[in-house]
Amino acid sequence: MNNCERIKRWRLACGGDEHAARADGLSDRDIRIETALNALYQRDDGAMDGQKQNRKGGLGGSSPRVARWLGDIREFFPSTVVQVIQKDAFTRLGLKQMLMEPEFLSALEADVHLVADLISLGRVIPDKTKHTARQVVAKVVAELMAKLEAKTIQAVLGAVNKAKRTRKPRFADIDWHKTIRANLRHYQQDHNSIVPETLIGYSRKKRQAQLDEVVLCIDQSGSMANSVVYSAIFATVMASIPSLKTQYIAFDTAILDLTEKLSDPVDLLFGVQLGGGTDINQALAYCDQKIAHPGQTHFILISDLCEGGNKEEMLARVQAMIYKGINVIVLLALSDDGKPWHDDNNAHAIAAMGAPVFACTPDQFPDLMAVALLKGDVGEWAAGNKIAIIS
Repeated sequence: MNNCERIKRWRLACGGDEHAARADGLSDRDIRIETALNALYQRDDGAMDGQKQNRKGGLGGSSPRVARWLGDIREFFPSTVVQVIQKDAFTRLGLKQMLMEPEFLSALEADVHLVADLISLGRVIPDKTKHTARQVVAKVVAELMAKLEAKTIQAVLGAVNKAKRTRKPRFADIDWHKTIRANLRHYQQDHNSIVPETLIGYSRKKRQAQLDEVVLCIDQSGSMANSVVYSAIFATVMASIPSLKTQYIAFDTAILDLTEKLSDPVDLLFGVQLGGGTDINQALAYCDQKIAHPGQTHFILISDLCEGGNKEEMLARVQAMIYKGINVIVLLALSDDGKPWHDDNNAHAIAAMGAPVFACTPDQFPDLMAVALLKGDVGEWAAGNKIAIIS
């Protein structure tokens, strides 16, 4: 690396003014990059010794100016870096109010974090911005659906079908494709045929039985924002599978039953009210009275377990649900954001009851649901996938 390149890298890392930048040999493009970074990250030189550092400059209060700044960072950096810079801008410069402006919103690099911000502001976004906000959310939802829908349907539907199979089907219920594959070893060359020693098909009795039910109970307090977005995607996918009955309940200190909105993930997300406190006990009480067939129900509580209500009653309700035969699974988070913070005491207390408690990524969730629907050991599955499970 030559000396000019070293100077350039140090300037972009440390910042400075335009006159000095030109003296150091930076190109016009390099100066634009430095200016974009200075607007967010440059601090007063005198700030030190743990004192609060005052930012020099900043992005200003004009939404067109901010939109131009966003356009610059999108030009200079890859989307993964842009998302980090945007997140820093929201927290360091207080730009959430700028989400109210359609010009600003349309310039953003859309991701799950931005969708969570828009959901949290859903009740106060002005009419002039609502259409743009909905377009941004719809774009991210479409990208997530494209990534997660096929895998979810394959895993969940495969588990449901496997659970319904029988080796003593009636003639009309034989699955000939699977039967032939299962009996290839009985091929009779002389007769050019297969002897179907084992028949595989579907049990007519189970077809008429109560459908498996999935109840997603989602903590919508602010710390769970990304989990809310991903859970909404998965809920709408599972609701599209006829052999499952899916319910979606969101809660903070109030309860929102959004099951009727499962046909449209964008409507579902805009029905959520991110923020507020947390009353898990109240949510469990509501969900419990909605469950008609405990032995056929998989209850997925997605929460950091930071109970603001009655902790003792909350734990007693979880225990009662397990005693009824409900398949209780607790996810501390459903996101890619790394190890989540959670209430460790409540997590250990629920794990001691026999319910699996862990955090899950979106890529892992379809396989998790497949194991649950087959009534397999979810804890063993998590351990096998090197997921840190609470014990």
